[in-house]
Amino acid sequence: MLDIKFIKENRDIVKAAAIKKNITVDVDKLIRLDDERLTMLRERESLRAEQNTQSKKIQLLEGSEREQAITTVKTLKEKIQSLEEQEKKVQSKWQDLMWQIPNIPDVSVPAGESDEDNVQIKEWGTKTQFSFTPKDHIEIMHNLDMVDFERGSKVHGFRGYYLKNDAVRLSFAIWQYALDFFGNKGFNPMIAPAIVREDNLYGTGHLPNEAEDVYKTQDNDYLSGTAEVPVMGYHSNEILQESSFPIKYLAFSPCYRREAGSHGKDTKGLIRVHEFYKWEQVMLCEASHEVSVEYHEWINRNTEEFIESMNIPYQTVLNCGGDLGQGQVKKYDIELWVPGEQKYREISSASYFHDFQTRRFNIRYKDDEGTLRFAHSLNCTAIPTPRILVSLIENFQTEDGDIVIPEVLQKYMGGMEVIKKNS
Repeated sequence: MLDIKFIKENRDIVKAAAIKKNITVDVDKLIRLDDERLTMLRERESLRAEQNTQSKKIQLLEGSEREQAITTVKTLKEKIQSLEEQEKKVQSKWQDLMWQIPNIPDVSVPAGESDEDNVQIKEWGTKTQFSFTPKDHIEIMHNLDMVDFERGSKVHGFRGYYLKNDAVRLSFAIWQYALDFFGNKGFNPMIAPAIVREDNLYGTGHLPNEAEDVYKTQDNDYLSGTAEVPVMGYHSNEILQESSFPIKYLAFSPCYRREAGSHGKDTKGLIRVHEFYKWEQVMLCEASHEVSVEYHEWINRNTEEFIESMNIPYQTVLNCGGDLGQGQVKKYDIELWVPGEQKYREISSASYFHDFQTRRFNIRYKDDEGTLRFAHSLNCTAIPTPRILVSLIENFQTEDGDIVIPEVLQKYMGGMEVIKKNS
């Protein structure tokens, strides 16, 4: 959330940010509502002050003067109550618009409408070439009894799946390797709740604009689509010590997304599913643009190194304005090479937010001068499963239909080097 004072003083910048992010919001209406809200507040305070003055006089008056003062106080009370009702309505409209105001994208963010307009800034590794006709992950995993989509659909419905046997072992190997790899970067591991209250999704900026993609429970809680949501709520309404920065969490959680906006896309396989698991890097740091930029590069590079250690070809792209979320200042996506599709597919996103999220969560700290400031927040996917299996399996397949296990994962697979049928 942006400061209303900043919005009023930088109206054109906020409007330009909304246009760049393809977000429709009436900034002028918000400012009018804020002026109206403040006018009502001042009027209410004036009436209440007069009410207090008249109330004190009552004790000193007698007869008709006392009765007149009592009537005046009653009239003032009614006016205040009426004004409060009007103020609540204006406040509600004001708050709804405040939730919709986007953060200001960095000047380096390119213009664009969608992920098709993202800009490649790096390409690593050689796209895998085969001396045979390669198979996609669906066929390979089916042949090796690693997945069951038919029964997954029977039980879960559309996009349902069961991971089995060596797919399960491989998933656990990746999770354990990620725990060790990112732990060596100084991250503190955390298992975060997947069921969260609504205010946590508003806090991270996933609501209101992403409402169609979020699962809601019968108790009006939500199933989180990323550990970023509960982890950001962890320090809500707290005042932190500046000496504790940077705060670095590596959070694991099940994740749930309705994929409502992806009708007809990736209907087969493990690219786009409703439930999955993910390790997430989440950071809090001091309120400095330069520090946020430094850590943004660092957390993205962490995931690049993790992918490189498994020797999977990838590209990194700078997301355009139209592919930024409401709160993101800047975002990188890492996309892995998928031989079966002959294209790169997203595996990780790294974003920084300045104080957009921490204002909503009221996460503050005292600087060296004793001034309370809102912290800055960042996050980046460490690794998601089962999506990583798509690229890993397709890039490391053999002509016989086996899967060569990346060397860094072999010790987590009990020394297994190759996944073979009936292995």
